[in-house]
Amino acid sequence: MTVPVITIDGPSASGKGTVAALVAQRLGFHYLDSGSLYRLLALHARNKAIDWADEAALAAEALHLPVVFNEAGVWLDGVESGALIRAEAIGNGASRVASLPAVRAALLQRQRDFAVGPGLVTDGRDMGSVVFPAAALKVFLTASAEERAERRYKQLIGKGESANLPQIKQDIIERDERDAARSVAPLRHEPDALLLDTTRLSIDQAVDAVMGWFDERQAAGL
Repeated sequence: MTVPVITIDGPSASGKGTVAALVAQRLGFHYLDSGSLYRLLALHARNKAIDWADEAALAAEALHLPVVFNEAGVWLDGVESGALIRAEAIGNGASRVASLPAVRAALLQRQRDFAVGPGLVTDGRDMGSVVFPAAALKVFLTASAEERAERRYKQLIGKGESANLPQIKQDIIERDERDAARSVAPLRHEPDALLLDTTRLSIDQAVDAVMGWFDERQAAGL
């Protein structure tokens, strides 16, 4: 029996992770934040003093990255690291290591292994194009750079961290350009992915849109 998979791809700070997690919750499906794997690798590399440009060393580490995902959080080498991998510096590092072909190849099967019953909702940048090309539903979720910067700014301030809105916007624009220009699995809106612009949508509205599309696919036997 084929396990139903919903992929939600999109740029940084578009809200795809929040939407994907809530869709998974509603459906009772498993959830994979694929970006967390690259963030964990970036953090692991920093902990081991491995340069984020050292493709061979990073790929070797990726093959045996000591990570565990469970209801209690995201664990790296036995340490709960959910908050650590959300730091801006680690996010930028994740974007850099994710641009390396050998790293992406090393993590490909690990991501596919998350597709188990009753189903999977996953978010990232190449989930629908590369990792799960036969997904039951593919969504490309985006928002304007201004809106994404504002969301990230509010998120950081809400955590009590210092934040500079113009710098956050610039970082987002640069990351978009880097993710779209990489030679392997670049960020792009695939023709078979439904476009969801959340600039003016609430989280609930975005979740409802994805749920509606999935229900339509299921009713049609797709």
